Amino acid sequence: MQTRVSMESLSSILSPNTLSSSTHKRSPLAASPYTVSSLSFASLPSQQKRTTTPKRTSKSTKSLSPTIPTTTTTNINTSSINTTTSQPPKKVLIPIGFGTEEMEAVIIVDVLRRAGADVTVASVEPHLEIEASGGTKLVADTSIVTCLDQVFDLVALPGGMPGSARLRDSEVLRKIMNKHAEQKRLYGAICAAPAVTLLPWGLLRKKQTTCHPAFMDRLPTFWAVKSNLQVSGELTTSRGPGTTFEFALSLVEQLFGESVANKVGQLLLAYTADDSPRKEEFNKVDWSVNHTPHVLIPVANGSEVIEVVTIADILRRAKVDVVVASVEKSVQILASQGTKIVADKLIRDASESIYELIILPGGIVGAERLHKSKILKKLLKEQDSAGRMYGAVCSSPTVLHRQGLLKDKRATTHPSVIDNLTKEAVKGAKVVIDGRLITSKGLATVTDFALAIVSKFFGHARARSVAEGLVFEYPRN
Repeated sequence: MQTRVSMESLSSILSPNTLSSSTHKRSPLAASPYTVSSLSFASLPSQQKRTTTPKRTSKSTKSLSPTIPTTTTTNINTSSINTTTSQPPKKVLIPIGFGTEEMEAVIIVDVLRRAGADVTVASVEPHLEIEASGGTKLVADTSIVTCLDQVFDLVALPGGMPGSARLRDSEVLRKIMNKHAEQKRLYGAICAAPAVTLLPWGLLRKKQTTCHPAFMDRLPTFWAVKSNLQVSGELTTSRGPGTTFEFALSLVEQLFGESVANKVGQLLLAYTADDSPRKEEFNKVDWSVNHTPHVLIPVANGSEVIEVVTIADILRRAKVDVVVASVEKSVQILASQGTKIVADKLIRDASESIYELIILPGGIVGAERLHKSKILKKLLKEQDSAGRMYGAVCSSPTVLHRQGLLKDKRATTHPSVIDNLTKEAVKGAKVVIDGRLITSKGLATVTDFALAIVSKFFGHARARSVAEGLVFEYPRN
């Protein structure tokens, strides 16, 4: 069972004592340049309101060559903006630890890589694989110790508990951050990390700062700002998972300029018309069940990692039993933008259970691999025949279309493929529900998608409660 750390119990975690990972128990659009197949990690190379103090200009910073002795990181720019110049690529460090907020981590990494940054995900734990706060297993590119002598243009800390405390207790990361700040280089933190990690290190001095509402009382009163995004000199802070796209796009703007940030935001569908409906529903039916809903999320190499992680995280926050199942020969998945995750089980093992809902994440390469899975095809056919729910986001509604599961149904998909969908395609709304089918445009719209599922299973009040925890603006009615 997923047991996310409650805000009421955080006071014990905030003590400077090092945490033991064994105390935290849980049950829990674009093609990659990799030729994806069934592979193990051993074979892999290693984004509301905004308040700012005087804006830091994007300056070229001399970067040193990587000196990672064990695992080399690869700059994955699938569907990325071309920022190629004679300058070395901007180097970015994203540290993660046990209990890191997975939405924040993967969105920051994904957005920065799309912009052209050379991003290193480093574990502060003894192992590269870490279990994030919502139960998702992430795999870092390298250990934090290999980053000690490197120079980065930006270091960005995801939040989450106890993840922020684990980052705080890393002596190697503290040394990296102190030296980085002394050199006036860009750094950022989101959610709990400003208060739990940066504050004890003295890196918030004379800096206007924001963080998750549950931690605002820990910030120095004079410097605390209740805004979704705060830029104060070299420091950028933000509030939570629901503000991460805005946070990450701000970091892109500071590294590469406003034009690149706008282009990346458009790729991510982060900018939508104000009059676009959040959700449209046709042929309304009741989705509620008298037990914990079971949801299956099949994944493949090349699946869109933002979608996989966001949907799983939000549904688990709402107390849905989520299974992420690999259609590959291994549970180890090389997702979009080179992010590595570990599925809960293989699809053949997951197929032994019945699910109220099956959701297909997008990603062109991943969607094609999902389509080729005979086990998944059988599961979807049985799901439809039994009158149970199914859905897809981004490019994956085309998978449902090819399998005859969108006949006489209204649906939406990523704008790049919507004209190939059906004559019933709905182009305006972020999320479209037709009876027992739910679809979404994907990427930055998947938070609305996941909350729409929560609302269908449990009602609007539960969805709004989850949205508040995310610091995501959600309608009251």
